[in-house]
Amino acid sequence: MDLPRIIISALRGGSGKTILSIGIIAAWRRLGKSVAPFKKGPDYIDSGWLSLAADRPCYNLDTFLFSKKHVLQSFSSHTSHKDVAVIEGNRGLFDGIDLEGATSTAELAKLLNAPVVLVLDCTKVTRTVAAVVSGCIHFDPDVTISGVILNHIAGSRHERILRKSIEYYCGIPVLGAVPKLNWQDFPERHMGLVPIFESKWARDSVDAAAEIAKTHLDLDRIANIASD
Repeated sequence: MDLPRIIISALRGGSGKTILSIGIIAAWRRLGKSVAPFKKGPDYIDSGWLSLAADRPCYNLDTFLFSKKHVLQSFSSHTSHKDVAVIEGNRGLFDGIDLEGATSTAELAKLLNAPVVLVLDCTKVTRTVAAVVSGCIHFDPDVTISGVILNHIAGSRHERILRKSIEYYCGIPVLGAVPKLNWQDFPERHMGLVPIFESKWARDSVDAAAEIAKTHLDLDRIANIASD
Protein backbone atom coordinates (compact mmCIF):
# COMPACT_ATOMS: atom_id res chain seq x y z
CA MET A 1 0.00 0.00 0.00
CA ASP A 2 2.03 2.95 -1.25
CA LEU A 3 -0.83 5.41 -1.73
CA PRO A 4 -0.32 8.72 0.12
CA ARG A 5 -2.42 8.69 3.28
CA ILE A 6 -2.94 10.69 6.43
CA ILE A 7 -4.93 10.30 9.63
CA ILE A 8 -6.51 13.37 11.21
CA SER A 9 -6.82 12.74 14.95
CA ALA A 10 -7.08 14.68 18.20
CA LEU A 11 -6.62 14.44 21.95
CA ARG A 12 -10.37 14.05 22.46
CA GLY A 13 -13.69 14.39 20.71
CA GLY A 14 -14.93 17.89 19.99
CA SER A 15 -11.52 19.28 19.02
CA GLY A 16 -12.54 20.19 15.48
CA LYS A 17 -11.07 17.27 13.55
CA THR A 18 -14.28 16.65 11.58
CA ILE A 19 -14.49 20.21 10.25
CA LEU A 20 -10.79 20.22 9.39
CA SER A 21 -10.91 16.77 7.79
CA ILE A 22 -13.79 17.97 5.63
CA GLY A 23 -11.90 21.15 4.83
CA ILE A 24 -8.72 19.34 3.79
CA ILE A 25 -10.64 16.89 1.61
CA ALA A 26 -12.74 19.59 -0.05
CA ALA A 27 -9.75 21.90 -0.58
CA TRP A 28 -7.72 19.12 -2.19
CA ARG A 29 -10.65 18.16 -4.38
CA ARG A 30 -10.85 21.78 -5.57
CA LEU A 31 -7.20 21.43 -6.59
CA GLY A 32 -8.05 18.42 -8.72
CA LYS A 33 -6.97 15.67 -6.34
CA SER A 34 -8.96 12.46 -6.20
CA VAL A 35 -9.42 11.91 -2.45
CA ALA A 36 -10.49 8.64 -0.84
CA PRO A 37 -12.27 9.52 2.46
CA PHE A 38 -12.46 7.17 5.44
CA LYS A 39 -13.83 7.37 8.97
CA LYS A 40 -12.52 5.28 11.84
CA GLY A 41 -15.32 3.38 13.54
CA PRO A 42 -19.01 2.81 12.76
CA ASP A 43 -19.94 6.47 12.35
CA TYR A 44 -22.46 7.34 9.64
CA ILE A 45 -22.86 11.06 10.41
CA ASP A 46 -19.23 12.09 9.94
CA SER A 47 -18.98 9.69 7.01
CA GLY A 48 -21.81 11.52 5.26
CA TRP A 49 -20.02 14.85 5.58
CA LEU A 50 -16.70 13.39 4.43
CA SER A 51 -18.45 11.82 1.45
CA LEU A 52 -20.00 15.15 0.48
CA ALA A 53 -16.60 16.84 0.70
CA ALA A 54 -14.88 14.22 -1.45
CA ASP A 55 -17.80 13.76 -3.85
CA ARG A 56 -17.49 10.01 -3.45
CA PRO A 57 -18.48 7.44 -0.80
CA CYS A 58 -16.71 7.46 2.55
CA TYR A 59 -15.99 4.05 4.08
CA ASN A 60 -15.67 3.10 7.74
CA LEU A 61 -12.53 1.37 8.99
CA ASP A 62 -13.52 -0.47 12.15
CA THR A 63 -11.14 -2.89 13.87
CA PHE A 64 -13.81 -3.75 16.46
CA LEU A 65 -16.41 -5.13 14.05
CA PHE A 66 -13.98 -6.42 11.41
CA SER A 67 -10.67 -8.24 11.36
CA LYS A 68 -7.48 -6.34 10.60
CA LYS A 69 -7.21 -8.28 7.36
CA HIS A 70 -10.67 -7.13 6.30
CA VAL A 71 -9.86 -3.50 7.20
CA LEU A 72 -6.69 -3.65 5.09
CA GLN A 73 -8.60 -5.18 2.18
CA SER A 74 -11.29 -2.50 2.40
CA PHE A 75 -8.72 0.28 2.49
CA SER A 76 -6.85 -1.17 -0.48
CA SER A 77 -9.94 -1.74 -2.62
CA HIS A 78 -11.38 1.74 -2.00
CA THR A 79 -8.15 3.63 -2.69
CA SER A 80 -7.60 2.22 -6.16
CA HIS A 81 -6.83 4.99 -8.69
CA LYS A 82 -7.00 7.71 -6.01
CA ASP A 83 -4.37 10.37 -5.29
CA VAL A 84 -4.55 10.40 -1.50
CA ALA A 85 -6.51 8.90 1.39
CA VAL A 86 -7.73 10.99 4.32
CA ILE A 87 -8.83 9.05 7.40
CA GLU A 88 -10.62 10.86 10.21
CA GLY A 89 -10.05 9.25 13.60
CA ASN A 90 -12.49 9.19 16.50
CA ARG A 91 -12.25 10.25 20.14
CA GLY A 92 -8.68 10.68 21.38
CA LEU A 93 -5.78 9.18 19.45
CA PHE A 94 -5.05 6.40 21.95
CA ASP A 95 -8.61 5.79 23.18
CA GLY A 96 -9.66 2.15 22.75
CA ILE A 97 -11.60 -0.53 24.53
CA ASP A 98 -8.88 -1.76 26.88
CA LEU A 99 -5.58 -0.92 28.58
CA GLU A 100 -3.61 -1.64 25.41
CA GLY A 101 -5.74 0.69 23.26
CA ALA A 102 -7.30 -1.99 21.10
CA THR A 103 -9.54 -0.54 18.34
CA SER A 104 -8.03 2.95 18.85
CA THR A 105 -7.12 5.41 16.12
CA ALA A 106 -3.48 4.80 17.06
CA GLU A 107 -3.92 1.09 16.35
CA LEU A 108 -5.43 1.93 12.96
CA ALA A 109 -2.53 4.29 12.19
CA LYS A 110 -0.05 1.48 12.80
CA LEU A 111 -2.11 -0.98 10.79
CA LEU A 112 -2.26 1.36 7.78
CA ASN A 113 1.29 2.68 8.27
CA ALA A 114 -0.22 6.17 8.17
CA PRO A 115 1.21 9.39 9.64
CA VAL A 116 -0.97 11.23 12.13
CA VAL A 117 -1.79 14.93 12.32
CA LEU A 118 -3.22 16.02 15.67
CA VAL A 119 -5.89 18.70 15.85
CA LEU A 120 -5.44 20.58 19.11
CA ASP A 121 -8.17 22.56 20.86
CA CYS A 122 -6.05 25.45 22.16
CA THR A 123 -8.78 27.23 24.10
CA LYS A 124 -7.24 28.97 27.15
CA VAL A 125 -3.92 27.11 26.94
CA THR A 126 -0.43 27.81 25.59
CA ARG A 127 2.81 26.06 26.56
CA THR A 128 1.03 23.18 28.30
CA VAL A 129 -0.05 21.93 24.87
CA ALA A 130 3.59 21.17 24.06
CA ALA A 131 3.84 18.96 27.16
CA VAL A 132 0.74 17.04 26.12
CA VAL A 133 1.90 16.60 22.52
CA SER A 134 5.34 15.48 23.72
CA GLY A 135 3.63 12.91 25.91
CA CYS A 136 1.67 11.60 22.93
CA ILE A 137 4.82 11.34 20.80
CA HIS A 138 6.59 9.25 23.45
CA PHE A 139 3.54 7.28 24.60
CA ASP A 140 3.77 4.91 21.63
CA PRO A 141 6.86 5.44 19.43
CA ASP A 142 5.35 3.16 16.77
CA VAL A 143 2.72 5.82 16.04
CA THR A 144 4.11 8.55 13.78
CA ILE A 145 2.78 11.94 14.84
CA SER A 146 4.00 14.14 12.00
CA GLY A 147 2.48 17.50 12.85
CA VAL A 148 -0.29 19.41 14.58
CA ILE A 149 -3.03 21.85 13.66
CA LEU A 150 -3.85 24.53 16.22
CA ASN A 151 -7.57 25.16 16.59
CA HIS A 152 -9.56 27.89 18.37
CA ILE A 153 -6.71 30.40 18.32
CA ALA A 154 -7.49 33.66 20.13
CA GLY A 155 -4.99 35.87 18.31
CA SER A 156 -1.47 36.31 16.94
CA ARG A 157 0.24 36.26 20.34
CA HIS A 158 -1.58 33.08 21.30
CA GLU A 159 -0.53 31.45 18.03
CA ARG A 160 3.09 32.59 18.34
CA ILE A 161 3.57 31.08 21.80
CA LEU A 162 1.94 27.82 20.76
CA ARG A 163 4.01 27.51 17.58
CA LYS A 164 7.31 28.20 19.32
CA SER A 165 6.51 25.83 22.20
CA ILE A 166 5.49 22.89 20.02
CA GLU A 167 8.29 23.27 17.49
CA TYR A 168 10.92 23.68 20.23
CA TYR A 169 9.81 21.00 22.69
CA CYS A 170 8.22 18.48 20.31
CA GLY A 171 10.29 18.83 17.13
CA ILE A 172 7.29 18.55 14.81
CA PRO A 173 5.75 21.23 12.58
CA VAL A 174 2.66 23.29 13.17
CA LEU A 175 0.67 22.77 9.96
CA GLY A 176 -1.91 25.45 10.53
CA ALA A 177 -3.62 27.72 13.02
CA VAL A 178 -7.38 28.17 12.85
CA PRO A 179 -8.99 31.08 14.71
CA LYS A 180 -12.18 30.86 16.70
CA LEU A 181 -15.04 30.71 14.21
CA ASN A 182 -18.22 32.73 14.22
CA TRP A 183 -21.60 31.71 12.85
CA GLN A 184 -20.93 33.90 9.83
CA ASP A 185 -17.72 31.99 9.14
CA PHE A 186 -19.33 28.58 9.26
CA PRO A 187 -23.03 27.91 8.58
CA GLU A 188 -23.21 24.46 10.18
CA ARG A 189 -21.04 24.25 13.28
CA HIS A 190 -22.41 20.92 14.51
CA MET A 191 -21.36 18.62 11.68
CA GLY A 192 -20.69 15.69 13.98
CA LEU A 193 -24.25 15.87 15.33
CA VAL A 194 -26.33 16.66 12.23
CA PRO A 195 -26.64 14.26 9.25
CA ILE A 196 -26.09 16.00 5.92
CA PHE A 197 -29.65 15.31 4.77
CA GLU A 198 -30.97 17.22 7.81
CA SER A 199 -28.80 20.28 7.20
CA LYS A 200 -29.96 22.92 4.74
CA TRP A 201 -26.46 24.37 5.01
CA ALA A 202 -24.58 21.19 4.01
CA ARG A 203 -22.99 22.34 0.75
CA ASP A 204 -22.34 25.86 2.07
CA SER A 205 -20.69 24.36 5.15
CA VAL A 206 -18.40 22.13 3.10
CA ASP A 207 -17.42 25.12 0.96
CA ALA A 208 -16.73 27.14 4.11
CA ALA A 209 -14.59 24.33 5.50
CA ALA A 210 -12.59 24.25 2.26
CA GLU A 211 -11.96 27.99 2.55
CA ILE A 212 -10.87 27.59 6.16
CA ALA A 213 -8.39 24.88 5.14
CA LYS A 214 -7.11 26.91 2.19
CA THR A 215 -6.66 30.04 4.30
CA HIS A 216 -5.31 28.65 7.55
CA LEU A 217 -3.59 25.32 6.78
CA ASP A 218 -0.38 24.46 4.95
CA LEU A 219 -2.02 22.06 2.51
CA ASP A 220 1.18 21.45 0.55
CA ARG A 221 3.07 20.41 3.66
CA ILE A 222 0.22 18.16 4.77
CA ALA A 223 0.29 16.54 1.32
CA ASN A 224 4.04 16.00 1.63
CA ILE A 225 3.56 14.31 5.01
CA ALA A 226 0.91 12.04 3.49
CA SER A 227 3.39 11.05 0.77
CA ASP A 228 6.35 10.32 3.07
